[in-house]
Amino acid sequence: MRIVDIIDKKKQGQELTKEEINYFISSLEDGSMPDYQTSAWLMAVWFRGMSDDETANLTEAMINSGDVIHFGELSKKIVDKHSTGGVGDKVTITLIPLLAAAGVPIAKLSGKGLGHTGGTIDKLESIPGFSTSLSVEELHKQVEKIGVAIGQQTQNLTPADGKLYALRDVTATIDAMPLIASSVVSKKIASGADNIILDVKFGSGAFMKTSEEAVKLAELMVKIGHKLNKSITAVVTSMEEPLGRAVGNSLEIIESLEFLKGNIVTGDIAELTYDFGVLALMQIGKFIDEETAKSYLKELIHSGKAVEKFKELIIAQGGNADIIKDYNLMPQAKYKEEIKASQEGYVKKIDAYKIAYGCKLLGAGREKKTDTIDYSVGVYLNKKTGEKVAVGDVLYTIYSNDETKTLNCRKYCDEAFEITEEKPLLPKQIYAIIK
Repeated sequence: MRIVDIIDKKKQGQELTKEEINYFISSLEDGSMPDYQTSAWLMAVWFRGMSDDETANLTEAMINSGDVIHFGELSKKIVDKHSTGGVGDKVTITLIPLLAAAGVPIAKLSGKGLGHTGGTIDKLESIPGFSTSLSVEELHKQVEKIGVAIGQQTQNLTPADGKLYALRDVTATIDAMPLIASSVVSKKIASGADNIILDVKFGSGAFMKTSEEAVKLAELMVKIGHKLNKSITAVVTSMEEPLGRAVGNSLEIIESLEFLKGNIVTGDIAELTYDFGVLALMQIGKFIDEETAKSYLKELIHSGKAVEKFKELIIAQGGNADIIKDYNLMPQAKYKEEIKASQEGYVKKIDAYKIAYGCKLLGAGREKKTDTIDYSVGVYLNKKTGEKVAVGDVLYTIYSNDETKTLNCRKYCDEAFEITEEKPLLPKQIYAIIK
């Protein structure tokens, strides 16, 4: 069996056998296959796609390429939530402490930012001292001790996916549906959760641009789960504009804390956090009524138990928990520029991709996998879709460490805002739920 034949077969649009996929992954793992052949295969998959069976076999091969965490009986209670990537998407950070406070064990593996989307790991690592480099043993022990742990993908867990994941960013194959599906599902299964909830996003700020594409991806991931004997629920949500008001790593941590403290009670972040929380509690059988479950979650916020659980998580992973009381301990940008409205009306639209690209120019994102990022920079949306704007009102605020970068960022952010005379209807956040 030769790698070049496997590449050629996929290039021709033919279906790879389970043995061929296993050989490809083992060659990736033992280093006998150079990056240029892996890249050629990735591009062939992007153009030709993969069948459901191929994608399931690829997922299983990536799972078997490394360790699989086993929590024993605890696995039946563990919930893992994952997003396919969005702009300002901090729901994982708001949801995990909330569920942990509800007594739901959480063992989560997340990635760094790819393309224009922000990564949960990058956001958490903006907390001074916070370490996401947990071994499998450390992850296991922390979940048993405090009920929650968040780490980045380790070399021992789905290592084949880690290698493919890094190359996808630099070969323009991030948005290949089988690669997204196999990457997400392999990490979720390997991390030991029996209850998996996936947030599949669509819109200008997501990899899937249409609701139809997102539903197709959601259905594929649920099918893979069934083929591999796991229960997966996929929720298709909109990413036409940034989630919440903050876009940028440290800014998003601060906004997440504001929600967990009970200071953000309405809006898309609150809505989606509670919706996902209710779904998780009902999936594990803790509640059978949505309203009761939601009331319970709100009480965890208002009682302070949710933010206290986040504090436990920060301390357990070496972070400075004093940031909860003093946001000045978070990375701080040198410049703050408020951009004011030149016309009155209502915000009709905020293009998520343009805001994200502006933030990337500030240094909040990566151009290539070896880039470092600036945790302190970003954009805060003082006005959101549907809100009234008067001349002179602050539309958005840029946090930057470079005046030239500020100007470049402003160009894209100005283009992102659309203001009209009539108040627009707010789009629904959840488009479909697939089980």
